[in-house]
Amino acid sequence: MAETKIQIAKAQLDEFKALEEFEQIATPSQWNIHLALKPRIKLWLTKNKNYLAALKRVEYDMPPKFIEKVDLSFKIDESIINQDEAQATYNQMRQITKEFRTQAMTLYVQSLGRENELLSNEIKRIIEGFPQENDEGFDAEPGHAAFKHYHNLREKRLNLEAEQSIHFLSEERVEGDTNDPEEHELLKLGPRFIYNDPKTASRRRTTELATLKRKIEARFFEKKVSPGRPVEQFIAELDILLQKLHDTRGNPRKLRNILNQNNTYDNLVSGIESSQSQDINSRIIIKKKKNYGRLIKRLKYKLHLKNIVLQKSDKNKVFHLGKLDDYHKKSEEYMDKTKAYKCLGTEDPLPDLIHRTNKYLLDLRLAKWITQKQYEKLCINSNEVELAHLYYLPKAHKPGTPLRPIISGLKHPTIKISKFLDELLRPLFDKMALETTVTSGFELVKQLQKWSSINIRQETIFCTVDVADLYTMVPQTEGVLSLKKMLDHLKLKQVGGLKIETIIRLSRFVMQNNYFSYNSQFYHQIRGGAMGSPLTLTVANCYMFFFERQIVKQISNSGGLYFRYIDDIFLAINWPIRHLMKQIDRWNHFDQNIKLSENIGSTADFLDLHIENQDGQLFTTIFQKPSYEPYYLPFKSIHPLHMKKNIIFTMLLRAIRYCSTFQDYLNEREKLRMALLLNKYPNKFIDEQFNNILLKLNTQSLTCNNYINCRQEVIDSPIREKVPVDYCKTIFVHFTYCSSMRTFPRKFHTLWNKYFGESPINEVLPVLGTRNVKNLQRRLIYTR
Repeated sequence: MAETKIQIAKAQLDEFKALEEFEQIATPSQWNIHLALKPRIKLWLTKNKNYLAALKRVEYDMPPKFIEKVDLSFKIDESIINQDEAQATYNQMRQITKEFRTQAMTLYVQSLGRENELLSNEIKRIIEGFPQENDEGFDAEPGHAAFKHYHNLREKRLNLEAEQSIHFLSEERVEGDTNDPEEHELLKLGPRFIYNDPKTASRRRTTELATLKRKIEARFFEKKVSPGRPVEQFIAELDILLQKLHDTRGNPRKLRNILNQNNTYDNLVSGIESSQSQDINSRIIIKKKKNYGRLIKRLKYKLHLKNIVLQKSDKNKVFHLGKLDDYHKKSEEYMDKTKAYKCLGTEDPLPDLIHRTNKYLLDLRLAKWITQKQYEKLCINSNEVELAHLYYLPKAHKPGTPLRPIISGLKHPTIKISKFLDELLRPLFDKMALETTVTSGFELVKQLQKWSSINIRQETIFCTVDVADLYTMVPQTEGVLSLKKMLDHLKLKQVGGLKIETIIRLSRFVMQNNYFSYNSQFYHQIRGGAMGSPLTLTVANCYMFFFERQIVKQISNSGGLYFRYIDDIFLAINWPIRHLMKQIDRWNHFDQNIKLSENIGSTADFLDLHIENQDGQLFTTIFQKPSYEPYYLPFKSIHPLHMKKNIIFTMLLRAIRYCSTFQDYLNEREKLRMALLLNKYPNKFIDEQFNNILLKLNTQSLTCNNYINCRQEVIDSPIREKVPVDYCKTIFVHFTYCSSMRTFPRKFHTLWNKYFGESPINEVLPVLGTRNVKNLQRRLIYTR
């Protein structure tokens, strides 16, 4: 599907270039025939899509609604007619309905086929008769050749679009009824899309202004100065400014008057322009606006009615449609396989868990294991907590679409303790495992470059190893003990004012008290940690660190390279493949809870990096999974423009860092361009950002001659460290963003300087941020 989208985008570009060439050399009669043919081609595209879809409907036994809704059925009084006779009559009804649907579908397909055939023949005749000899003194032969080339490209693009339309039909066959093209378009916008919602921005304005006022007053009080009238005046003027920006509705009466008074197109345009000059904030929109709110409600109702689960996929972050029964079935299979969850039935464990958590913390406080400040930070209010809930992300990139369990516990009774411990322990783990872990493909590129300059040979092999179900397979007791091993390894007796014993006690309490709800039942996780709890990642990482120590030593002694990212391991080694497989089999017996599965060869895919050994030379480029979807934040989404610029910067910078050859870089750059075009980014905007990135990298242009050196400079350049924020001289300001607020930052700073430029808080710098309204993921997806 993603490949088809990219092919369509490429075909459109090629077709547009061919059309430009044809336009420059076409004779007048050739151009007139082209213009006359365009509507017929457009009509043929629609008819061809309908015909191909109808053929697929026959193949899938999926008649269209106007045929499917015909159903002969009536009630038989079984108190008079016996059950067998009534059943025979019901069977006859179904048979008559089936025969009608078959005949109706046959007639429907025949009709569409005939329409398609006649229209195709008409277009064929026009093309065969296209002028190719001298035409009224013009040389028609170049125009004829250019038209043929253009028409072939157009035909290629039309066939790809028809193929794409059938793909959606096959999806519908699997996942359920999603016939509405508007709903398809909505889902294609993806989870991150935000539509313009000035009403929500206006509704939040009062609260946001009140928050800002409190912050400004607090800064005055810090200076021991009364805020006075300037603060009131600033807030009042800011309120008026925001009201104007939020009130962007056009005047329908004004538009009707213009339409009634101006009959010609020129008069209509001049009338609209004069109206706009009178009121620059009004927007006259002749095209009816899409009502996203109503469309979302309708889609949610349909999904609920048909028991379809809409979820964000695990890796490529696009929408995935699945059947509720399949989710429940796969959930049961996963729980049976891992044996990590104990069903508690319908008895809610939350009240008891709240009581035990607070009692445990109080006991630690009374025993002086934690301070009063730490106790107040970690104890919980029963009105502010709720039990975690389990949901699944579909792994659409894997066969059979397995599920990844996520336990969402943002308000779980133990979440404060989990975050507190993770903030203490994760930096310690990062320091301890610095030489054996990576957090990105770019880190691995740098390590591979350094290693391969000395060690790579023709026989060098790469290996990626996956650890099965790491989070749920780590035993709770041993997982907590691995934290103690880490602290002993680092020779620490206290961390953040806490004794080691206190940290272990709190960690054990968190790991052993993971409760959650799923499908109206309550569960207790008796094995592993909750994927979603901050501490779980650190526990799993520590457990793996002590598991892999022997392996790391073995690989290092053999001159190899070993790195791990959570449950994915990468190896580069000069061993025979058979020997490496034998070693992995041996490693699989180190710990019964850790099961390793490997991929070995001269090429490897690790994270988002593709690695190759070509006759003793290292080559790298970007890796994309087979299920990759070219989805980025849509250009039409109501986000600040700098966010869209940052996407292009980040992705092109990744291409330069990862691609070891200039040709690979060009390929990835064009793939990125196609993906951005599919997400409605203007080509001119894309080119501007590509050029800006090269300027930021102090490069005019990349060529095959300078690429290697420029790339190395980029790789070697230090990553800019975050500048620490001086909170005493900074005030953070947030307002909800909508499409009319593009000029708001400049106006805000002008107002700030007007009222506070010479005030006691003139050294305070306001940092303006944006709040977003709900995106499609938050509006459409329920995880409970």
